Amino acid sequence: MESDLEPSDLSYTRGESEPPLLHLCIGNMLDGTAAAYPSQPALVIRHTHERLTWAELHLEVERLARALMAIGIEKGDRVGIWATNRTEWVLTQFATAKIGAILVNLNIRYRAHELEYALRQSECQTLILIRGFHDCDYVESLFSIAPQLAEGRSGSLKARQLPHLSKVIFIGDDAPPSMLPWRDLLAMAGQTSMERLRQREASLSCHDAINIQYTSGTTGFPKGATLSHYNVVNNGLLISSTMKLTERDSVCIPVPFYHCFGMVLANMSCLASGAAMVLPSEAFDALEALRTVQEERCTAIYGVPTMFIAEFHHSQFQEFDLTSLRTGIMAGSSCPIELMRRVVDEMHCSQLTTVYGLTESSPGMTQTRTGDSLQVRVTSVGRALPHTEIKIVNPKTGAIVPHGMIGEICTRGYLVMKGYYNDSKSTAEAIEPDGWLHSGDLGVMSDDGYIRITGRIKEMIIRGGENIYPREIEEFLHTCPAIADVQVIGIPDAIYGEEVMAWVKLKRGATLAERDVKNFCKGQIANFKIPRYVRFVDSFPMTGSGKIQKFRMREISLAEFSANRAAAALATA
Repeated sequence: MESDLEPSDLSYTRGESEPPLLHLCIGNMLDGTAAAYPSQPALVIRHTHERLTWAELHLEVERLARALMAIGIEKGDRVGIWATNRTEWVLTQFATAKIGAILVNLNIRYRAHELEYALRQSECQTLILIRGFHDCDYVESLFSIAPQLAEGRSGSLKARQLPHLSKVIFIGDDAPPSMLPWRDLLAMAGQTSMERLRQREASLSCHDAINIQYTSGTTGFPKGATLSHYNVVNNGLLISSTMKLTERDSVCIPVPFYHCFGMVLANMSCLASGAAMVLPSEAFDALEALRTVQEERCTAIYGVPTMFIAEFHHSQFQEFDLTSLRTGIMAGSSCPIELMRRVVDEMHCSQLTTVYGLTESSPGMTQTRTGDSLQVRVTSVGRALPHTEIKIVNPKTGAIVPHGMIGEICTRGYLVMKGYYNDSKSTAEAIEPDGWLHSGDLGVMSDDGYIRITGRIKEMIIRGGENIYPREIEEFLHTCPAIADVQVIGIPDAIYGEEVMAWVKLKRGATLAERDVKNFCKGQIANFKIPRYVRFVDSFPMTGSGKIQKFRMREISLAEFSANRAAAALATA
């Protein structure tokens, strides 16, 4: 069929050629932004009451960079950071880049086993950490992996379980003896001259690796996506220009820095434009996000759909003045159409954008434009960003599919990661020899290049030979007045192969039974798409960055089914 089609009929597009790509390192971009907007707000940390202008931030970054050099951190060394959103995270992001070290982002919700995997797999040599978060003591977790670290002295660490780790830096008071206190680290900056820092910077290339981000584990074991200056500098630039961010904007950032959403879409887009990074809390808090927008008069707000839902459903939502908002980004997972409408209307984000992408693509591939109609913004994830190629292919044959046909989304260009760290096999599986990165996501491209996400290849449900896309059912169920959020998965079935199951979160005060959900669907969607099973929940299993873990939903559901069958067998025995 493809041979009968013109190239213009196929699902391929390339973004604009403006603005031009930058061949800069992150440190160069910081130098330029600080020089252009020295007295403009750069970083506002609400929970620690810190405020830095771009000139002040630049000064602190270079002080930390010289201190890191003083303790022996070389170009290409891996520096892990295990901390919540705070000033030290931002300083570390920019300072490691200034000296050519590779920042390893560690999820704030990691436990000992996950931490050990990330530190070992990345061959991390230095770790920067806080005392802990919620019920996890980071120090005890580290010592449980490598007890020798509890017995050592700062500067001479050795641990059999973590053979590469030699330095641990502690943010906060009462540092263990084996860890170098942050304040003592900063005091060492004077041991490195500005000339040595400039020489280090001059030795760097924009194509050097500067970041390892572990895929969030929505489908299984994480891999370390390795990104360069070139990747994230330009993604930040293109995201910010598409949103029309300037030094007069201030961005409310409730998303975590250890994820690409916080580190690139937020921090790098602010660095590229001179906009202020405003942190409402160390981890997501709906009330603090709303309060921050009002009190700081933020012009943009970021979040994954679950964050926006939490803000809307907060009992004090109506009390806040959010009229300063103009734009923002909703990304990270499927964005329900009704939720997008509410953010535009009730949060006054008239120019709200949607970004689609992957950690492996730095992350943004597509984005809606501020001038797009509401209908386009609520029904698509936009079109290719500048300098970005997108194609949609048949997952089985690799052939580009016609417009309007579902296939796998692939991308090519400056944004594609350098590869998975120390994992050439997975890299080869993800990136074709000619540079195309496979997303694992299914989507449809319209004839004007706009893309709609229909789900992940691994999440597609095949029931009795029918292909069912969970996103379609989720969008429909979001129109039910009693439903706050819903996630749809496939459950194995002896007769049909798979059956549809919906996990439903109700709005406060609402009541529904399983039959009510099914009745709502009858006559509105095809019978084979109506959920066979409905489970009412208060929350969904998520990654630390707010992505729904559907593989965990399946595991939980199957375990419950097994338990119920066992209980029924006992009752009839």
